[in-house]
Amino acid sequence: MFSLFLLCPLILLAEPGEILKITIEGDINPLSAKFINDSVERAEEGEFEALLIQMDTPGGLLQATQDIVKTILEAKVPVIMYIAPSSAGAVSAGVFITMACHIAAMDEGTNIGAAHPVGIGGQQDTSQVMSEKVTNYTASWVRGIAEKRGRNADWAERAVRESVSINENEAVELNVVDLVAPTQDSLLVAINGWEVELADGDIRILKSRDAEIVEHEMNWRHRILYRISNPTVAYILLMLGIYGLFFELSNPGSIIPGVAGGIFILLAFMALQTLPVRTTGILLILFALVLFILEIKVTSFGILTIGGIIAMFLGSIMLFEESPGFSFRVDWRVALTVTLCTAAFFVFALGMAIKTRLTRPTTGADGLIDKIGVATTPVHTQGTIKIGAEYWKAVSDEKIRKGDKVRVVQVNGLELKVVKIQ
Repeated sequence: MFSLFLLCPLILLAEPGEILKITIEGDINPLSAKFINDSVERAEEGEFEALLIQMDTPGGLLQATQDIVKTILEAKVPVIMYIAPSSAGAVSAGVFITMACHIAAMDEGTNIGAAHPVGIGGQQDTSQVMSEKVTNYTASWVRGIAEKRGRNADWAERAVRESVSINENEAVELNVVDLVAPTQDSLLVAINGWEVELADGDIRILKSRDAEIVEHEMNWRHRILYRISNPTVAYILLMLGIYGLFFELSNPGSIIPGVAGGIFILLAFMALQTLPVRTTGILLILFALVLFILEIKVTSFGILTIGGIIAMFLGSIMLFEESPGFSFRVDWRVALTVTLCTAAFFVFALGMAIKTRLTRPTTGADGLIDKIGVATTPVHTQGTIKIGAEYWKAVSDEKIRKGDKVRVVQVNGLELKVVKIQ
């Protein structure tokens, strides 16, 4: 009986707990950093057994990556990285995040590596000195993370300096990750009983074999923001918004283009709040918008539109900060394509506007000028003519007989002045 009493605490300790699971698919940005930070806090406060991160990322922003790594290194709950599903990868920023986790696993058919820092847009930094500084900084940073977690620091540094990439089996062999797990269940079974040292020095023995998985997802607002918080997506939304507003202003009463344009503009600004935006780029695009609006009010025969197109292209390629790291910007080819489409759109819209302004009105009093009619009575100081199906009072400086064809040269209220057609 006494022995059974002593075993009770052990039985209670062996009871499976809950593991909080989140999924990161896509770029690493401030929203994903906040999501991971909130998830770590929830796992700590909810006394979860561990936090499981399933990740597939092509990389992202350096500042967001630093925030995530800092959060994981200071976590008071075990953080498990699972690069999955098959064909997924932990590229660029994903390498740093994986290295920071207490346990790292990969699904079959996955890869990790290519962590060399690049300029925004994937373009090489024009400054060799700056490029070397950034590379040296990130190389020393990832080496420090790898050494702290007991992983292959030499390979981690090569991933930064040489952009090397390896598959799941090579990663285990080189001590980059801890194991290969073809399924989530096999991962939880494999790591059951592993010891994990937390930031506060506490040693946690994982009880993951029969742990209940609690899915934690972004709310709908954060999901939308996460999907549109991409420089190219945000830029295209901004351009679509400009198109819609311009169309509404040039064709008042259309309603739908104006409403759609307003929605696109709002979504674009929501996305831009999460990205490293350069004020100069925004001002240039807004200046282009002002020039387009002025073109509607003042006929410059295309001069303002040309200026607007130039300002828009410059603003597009300067829209995001060229901070070093894993950042990216709108590729110049995308910016050029959108600018050319914008040029075609505004040239068409401008052409229609100029054509409308230069075309003589065909309705109202001015629309009667040069109309051809037939005298239904003799016309001189007075008379009547027929234009189409309408009868009009008419006068003329010459005598016109009944049945003669006449042309309208002047409109005086409801009376027309005509001349005889020879």
